[in-house]
Amino acid sequence: MTPQRQLYLAAYDIGSDRKRAAALALLRGYATGGQKAVHEVWLTPAEKRAVLADMPHLLDTDDRFALMRLDPRARTLLRGRAQAPAEPG
Repeated sequence: MTPQRQLYLAAYDIGSDRKRAAALALLRGYATGGQKAVHEVWLTPAEKRAVLADMPHLLDTDDRFALMRLDPRARTLLRGRAQAPAEPG
């Protein structure tokens, strides 16, 4: 049985272009959408541990990273052409 994924909001502020690109590449594997440095990501508990273990290697002293679980009961508000986040198949 595959562990159920939960929706998180991942955000980072990284000064180095190279490290910022690496952080984007790390999160893109889990992302369903996002803008610049904020992404909606679906993670199993094991994937969450992997992201939290890998991300510190990409951060310098002044860089920041936040991973926040979104409440699945919360209503999603969409504007313009936005699409509701859907768990990847």
